[in-house]
Amino acid sequence: MAPRPIWRGHLRLALVSCPVALYSAVRESSSLHFHFINPSTGHRVRMATLDAENDEELSRRDLVRGYEFERDRYVILDDEDFESARVPSSSTLNIVKFVDRASIDPIYHDTSYHLVPDGDTGVDVFVVLRDAIATSGMAALSRVVIARRERPVVIFSAGRGMVCHTLHEPRDLADPEPLLADVPRQKPAADMVKLATQLIERQHGRFEPADTEDRYETRLRELIKAKLEGEGITPEEPEEPEGGNVIDLMAALKASLGEDRQRTRKAPAKPASASKSRRRGRSAA
Repeated sequence: MAPRPIWRGHLRLALVSCPVALYSAVRESSSLHFHFINPSTGHRVRMATLDAENDEELSRRDLVRGYEFERDRYVILDDEDFESARVPSSSTLNIVKFVDRASIDPIYHDTSYHLVPDGDTGVDVFVVLRDAIATSGMAALSRVVIARRERPVVIFSAGRGMVCHTLHEPRDLADPEPLLADVPRQKPAADMVKLATQLIERQHGRFEPADTEDRYETRLRELIKAKLEGEGITPEEPEEPEGGNVIDLMAALKASLGEDRQRTRKAPAKPASASKSRRRGRSAA
């Protein structure tokens, strides 16, 4: 079944535009979902909606929504209230500004969408805008109305298409400063930073999608499969922490670099090529 777009309209930069569509970048069906089951009957459990004070069971269609402005005191909002606050829908992603990609802290990123051409019309415009954004190294800022809410978005060039991320507002994000109260403000010793930097450089690699594997969910899937087959799986032994508490950071950094050098020296030599082996064999003869 072909995926359905969550939004369709036009991407516009000044007087240039093209039809586009937004598709969710995440497949919700790929995650495991569980239900509460009554173990004595094997039946699924139905969650009841109860009045918090008198335990009266209610139908969800009879409920209204309320905002708690004081403890246990609510202002009630009805459908007309929500409708009056709606932002007029727009079928155009108007690019209002370009910013350096690195200037947007990833913590602001919320939901990701694929931004792709909608039909054959305007594909030439789409690829021109895509490549221009890629060449500039910048990101486009715009706004889109999804599910009656207007959301700020950032648009990046990505391969043959583009990616659109909705953005959190600053008020959505928790202030980290109280969490960092015990972190010292003075800079660490430069030689220790240099050693740690060398460790980072030695472990430098290339990001692979497989790096993001949820190993817990993978094990759950194996367990479910085994249960369906009437079998079981052997739990993995937890890894023992190495070295206990690090008392001397400098010593630990030097030791880590020393182990890395030893592994490099002990790396097996490359086997001689077949042609060289044959030449040695003929010489011996």
